[in-house]
Amino acid sequence: MEVCNHIWEDDSITGIITPDRIKQFNAAVLKGLELGEDVSPGQIRTGSFGVPGYRGAPAEDCEYLVTRLCDWLNGEDFEPRPEMIGVNAIVKAVIAHVYLAWIHPFGDGNGRTARLVEFLILVQAGLPMPAAHLLSNHYNLTRTEYYRQLAQASKSGGDLVPFLTYAVRGLVDGLREQLGLVRETQLDLAWGDFIQARFTGLTSKAAIRRQLLVRALSAGAWVKRGDVNRLDPEVAAAYATKTEKTLSRDLNFLKGLKLVEVKGDRIRARRSLVLGFRPKSKDPKIRQEIQEALHSESADPTQGTLPLE
Repeated sequence: MEVCNHIWEDDSITGIITPDRIKQFNAAVLKGLELGEDVSPGQIRTGSFGVPGYRGAPAEDCEYLVTRLCDWLNGEDFEPRPEMIGVNAIVKAVIAHVYLAWIHPFGDGNGRTARLVEFLILVQAGLPMPAAHLLSNHYNLTRTEYYRQLAQASKSGGDLVPFLTYAVRGLVDGLREQLGLVRETQLDLAWGDFIQARFTGLTSKAAIRRQLLVRALSAGAWVKRGDVNRLDPEVAAAYATKTEKTLSRDLNFLKGLKLVEVKGDRIRARRSLVLGFRPKSKDPKIRQEIQEALHSESADPTQGTLPLE
């Protein structure tokens, strides 16, 4: 969203939450949309709001309630200890979101406005932009549960612990997913570099074909020998005129480099080798395997089990 990018890029924007800023956010999220006659972007509503099971605050109270909310969020209750800045920001962001949803101060766009306020609080506390979007993503992905939690918090008389628990669990799940993607990307890059290093100085057609083969196997799953030509178009083209003997010779060479393992008629890349390159790896077995792969005589392309073509 354009507004999120502006919040992220504009260093002059502070984490102070004001009624004017909340109104600006609402005007931004409603810009260019077809709206009802009673909706004025960035302006506190003048009519009542209600849906089955919930009524927003009376229109005449909304301005006052938004002001009080801002005073509270900017006050000493949310002054974090240095070691609790991140935790404080998450709690503050969720509370700001819930209270804006409860007050429902605008004729439309209240949820999107609340999410922008939430985003602002998180990025100002130092959360990276992808992480600052996770709460909003969680609400969108679990919309039914989101509304149920909001309604339950209202009916409970203001007990926010269940909603906070719901929100934080979604945030943690999102962070775990992001970390998993980061680790997988790191693994892909490390594996690609590892392959490149093993083929340094090798420029023959056979070396190029073998590198294509091991890269095509890089997903790490077992592949039947008969399915090698189906891995990708480049591999299919490279082996289109080659015999089964050539494939065996190539696999033996890659096995000698410890880039692949073979079991019967199945093959897979030994991506586990680069797991040891990840920070703080303490697995001695992986470290030993990498050292053997890097320093053993069989890792020398000139000493492979079968010669290059």
